Amino acid sequence: MKKVLFVAHVDSHIRHFHIPYLKYFKEKGYEVHVVTSNDENETFPYCDVKHVISIKRNPFKMDNIKAIKQLKKIINDEKFDLIHCHTPMGGVITRLAAKKVRKNGTKVFYTAHGFHFYKGAPKINWMIYYPIEKYLSKYTDVLITINHEDYELVKNNFKAKRIELVHGMGVDDKKFNNEPLKDEEYIKLKKELNIQDDDFVMMYVAELNKNKNQIMLIEMMKEIIKENPKIKLFLVGKGKLENDFKEKIKDYNLQNNIIMLGYRNDVNKLLKLTNLCVATSKREGLPINLVESELSGVPVVATKNRGHIEVIKENINGFIIDTKEAMISKIFELYENRNLLNSLKNNARNSVMEFSLDNALKEGINIYESELQD
Repeated sequence: MKKVLFVAHVDSHIRHFHIPYLKYFKEKGYEVHVVTSNDENETFPYCDVKHVISIKRNPFKMDNIKAIKQLKKIINDEKFDLIHCHTPMGGVITRLAAKKVRKNGTKVFYTAHGFHFYKGAPKINWMIYYPIEKYLSKYTDVLITINHEDYELVKNNFKAKRIELVHGMGVDDKKFNNEPLKDEEYIKLKKELNIQDDDFVMMYVAELNKNKNQIMLIEMMKEIIKENPKIKLFLVGKGKLENDFKEKIKDYNLQNNIIMLGYRNDVNKLLKLTNLCVATSKREGLPINLVESELSGVPVVATKNRGHIEVIKENINGFIIDTKEAMISKIFELYENRNLLNSLKNNARNSVMEFSLDNALKEGINIYESELQD
């Protein structure tokens, strides 16, 4: 029986992005294996065997040397036809562990979900990560990028046998749609979130960390509510800065206007109550949260970075801004100009269908099949 292996640092990466791809290989008759660093009792649909190794996110942790040896044994024992690795350390460890088996016909794919070196990145990122990725590219049969900046950067500089650009891993456009909620569900959710009919609701779905830059929105809201207290912001997600943000919100007396909702599994429903999504991250590969918003008919105002500009089409489905002041100004403009807001809403879903699950899966399958037929 043919075998395929997917590797990622954490279970959540597999669970959120790769289940449709596991399903594809299972239906093609492959024995499907997954490697992560998380609890071996966590299972995935369409996965026959899960392996747990000691991958650490920090590249300088000694456990990663152990992880290479662990993975090398798995690869040598199982004799996979295809190995597809994801996440930075998953990509490093896998390609080092699989160097020899490529000579026996095993194909090694690596998807870069946003390189740590990018325009405007700290010099230390270029000094560390660029040489590593360039070196490992020669042990890569297919290097897949998910934004134009990354693709253009590596297509002529890296030594992978094949370099491709795809529209991410895909977002389920059936789950994230622009159909209204049923009346009773809509009323119940508004009551739970304390949303009034004349509130203007903004939302940002992201891990609470320095890169996602929620502090910028908190500082903005302090200025916004001075002029318009009907504007509310929902911060959806968890992270290590959660308590810091709660304290800042309390210090600014913004508890009625910034609501931290924690982790939610009903983001698709929350978007039905949202007028505008905002995004302030400093770095993105391809922002799934923005695609989900647009597929749901919710336009976005976002900071300028390589991932955001892949999704946002200026004055069609949203706006890209450079400064805090520019974002505040754009929010007020969209609050006042509902014709413009509605125009963006009407364009939103169709403008991002290329990032839908069906399209992204089709792109991925075409690459798999062309390589496995060689």
